[in-house]
Amino acid sequence: MDVTVAKTAGFCFGVKRAVEKVYEQIEKGKTPIYTFGPIIHNEEVVRDLEERGVKVLETEKELRQLTDGVVVIRSHGVGKDIYDILEKNGIEIIDATCPFVKKIHRIVSEQNENGRRVIIVGNGKHPEVEGIKGWGNDDTLVIETAEEFEKLQISDGEKLCIVAQTTFNYNKFQDLVEKISKTRYDILVLNTICNATQERQVEARQIASQVDVMIVIGGRNSSNTQKLYEICRRECKETYYIQTLKDFKPEKAGSVRSVGITAGASTPNQIIEEVHTNVRIKF
Repeated sequence: MDVTVAKTAGFCFGVKRAVEKVYEQIEKGKTPIYTFGPIIHNEEVVRDLEERGVKVLETEKELRQLTDGVVVIRSHGVGKDIYDILEKNGIEIIDATCPFVKKIHRIVSEQNENGRRVIIVGNGKHPEVEGIKGWGNDDTLVIETAEEFEKLQISDGEKLCIVAQTTFNYNKFQDLVEKISKTRYDILVLNTICNATQERQVEARQIASQVDVMIVIGGRNSSNTQKLYEICRRECKETYYIQTLKDFKPEKAGSVRSVGITAGASTPNQIIEEVHTNVRIKF
């Protein structure tokens, strides 16, 4: 059996950097240590950090109640109001926002000042998108489809700036932008999808089109992993979405000649290696 592991599988630069920043605080003996939301969308990593004393805060109310400690801003980033809360309370901030996300924050802020209404293409409930929106104003909007754009109440001749969630499906973004560009608005389009995301999606599609079974590894709440699964599923019907090896329960057995493996940006290498090492035993 041939097993192909995607070269782009596993931690991306931003996630690796964020996780390392938390472990650095642990090594320095800083206490208490908090992250605002899980540092990454991977239950295994979050569990390990919790065992080392790192607490996850989920709400602004919890942030406002802090009187000491260190808060690590995760790679997804947050809105400006979160920084304001922490600074007002004198809480030390370790900013692990992915530089690519940070760039979008600057774009949104600048384009608002330049008089353009910002439209974010992405999942409005995803923490990255919520954070990006937090650098805009009351006119900043979030859409995920061309149909949603058509329903927006936008004045004729209004100046628009379109950006994307870093992990959004590249092909879907291009299709959406093509449809929007045919409208009468003054539109500035900035493709802010991370290069690593594009490369990961392209490689996953290529591998999935050439194998009998495709395995996508990542947390259930990981947006980029979900998109990888969608892409692979279109190319290979026998595509499995798992978090760890124990989740992998293939329906096929004996007739599989080739398996492909990819993983989301929040998946630790040891989980990928474990699946790679043991996948042949499953068939």
